[in-house]
Amino acid sequence: MGSALSETFFEPVIRLGVTGLSRAGKTVFITSLVANLLDRGRMPGLQAASSGRIQAAFLQPQPDDTVPRFDFETHLAALTGTAPHWPDSTRAVSELRLSLRVQPKGLLSGLSGPRTVHLDIVDYPGEWLLDLALLDQTYDEWSADTLARAEARAQAKAFLADLAATNGNEKLAESTAQRLAHSFTTYLNTAREDGFSDCTPGRFLLPGELEGSPVLTFAPLPMGDAPRGSLRREMARRYEAYKAQVVKPFFRNHFARIDRQVVLVDALGAIHSGPQAVEDLRRAMAGILGAFRPGRNSFLSAIMGRRVEKILFAATKADHLHHTQHPRLTAIMEALLRDARDRADFAGATTQAMAIAALRATVEETRPHDGKDLDLVRGTLLATGKQAAFHPGELPEDPGHLLAPARKGAEAWLDADYEVMRFAPAQLILKPGEGPPHIRLDRAAEFLLGDKLA
Repeated sequence: MGSALSETFFEPVIRLGVTGLSRAGKTVFITSLVANLLDRGRMPGLQAASSGRIQAAFLQPQPDDTVPRFDFETHLAALTGTAPHWPDSTRAVSELRLSLRVQPKGLLSGLSGPRTVHLDIVDYPGEWLLDLALLDQTYDEWSADTLARAEARAQAKAFLADLAATNGNEKLAESTAQRLAHSFTTYLNTAREDGFSDCTPGRFLLPGELEGSPVLTFAPLPMGDAPRGSLRREMARRYEAYKAQVVKPFFRNHFARIDRQVVLVDALGAIHSGPQAVEDLRRAMAGILGAFRPGRNSFLSAIMGRRVEKILFAATKADHLHHTQHPRLTAIMEALLRDARDRADFAGATTQAMAIAALRATVEETRPHDGKDLDLVRGTLLATGKQAAFHPGELPEDPGHLLAPARKGAEAWLDADYEVMRFAPAQLILKPGEGPPHIRLDRAAEFLLGDKLA
């Protein structure tokens, strides 16, 4: 009660969750956001910064003693050093507290003096977030959904062959369970590498300290009898243990306490992977939003359980496109999330889609080609270290040109070929007071934090 009173009236706390699926750029987003809040020269879109009302920003120990600290200093050094490189990706929950001394605006601002607003940033893998949907599914329901997706994916061929050679009614043999779980995990990792998003359970991809434990040694089986002591009975028991001992504690200890949320999406990567990956991304985003408790917070919600007030869906790597295509990328994001956003808006949450680059790795240029000007982006290729100018292809003005074939299960785009290059971070020379260069990170911060810094 005392903590809730303090947060409400004296030193408010914004608990910002940052998640996204693999390679969406969570670590880079947090590092650049914190760096640009510490040095606010590149944040004109954040009104509290451009008006000078943020007087100071400083890092403090996070309030949760049992949660690892987000290693901001190491990640920033990786991005801004003499040989810049991308930092390691998120593999577990971490946290960072940034405190801002803010001068309130309004008639009484001169009387009240500055106040402290704490920003607690919680970083967690999006793969774990997808697991929250399992709480409402039985083992048979999850197995049916998972096997239906697997049958449509070439990456599951070896796993389905192993499954066909397995009889779930037979007596449990631990070697059989381990072999099937390993084959299932290999399929999930391969599918994720090839651009698919919905690859649950998430801890199979990022097991951490649970690797090799029985709670991660199960796989989906077709429906059938489950005699006592059978493989199917044990698989169902381990599935329920996974929900009770892994998914529920994550929800209780971390996710249920978040009141602002960023979901980072590698939409360009999904488009490059093809229509099936786009449809899989759409379903995954709907599942992610379904896991949130959208709505408005009040004084009592700080005590009884918080709700997510604002959700930003950010299409990352906007620097891989010329700025003239950014509105099209944003429109595609909005179309992908239409159904899920409508439900959140109805519940009282505020949602927004945006195309961003937390760290700009390219510059733009225009060259003549076949009698017309071609808009390009230039950067350092990650694989070779050489400079290259690149045109990824024109995104359609109508998002339906992507979503319609994706919903129909098309195997390839009929009239376009979308390419994605992987760029290394550019070498930076930062002036005093400037954070790393970005695209719309200030607007993202204004949407997520601006009302709390007023």
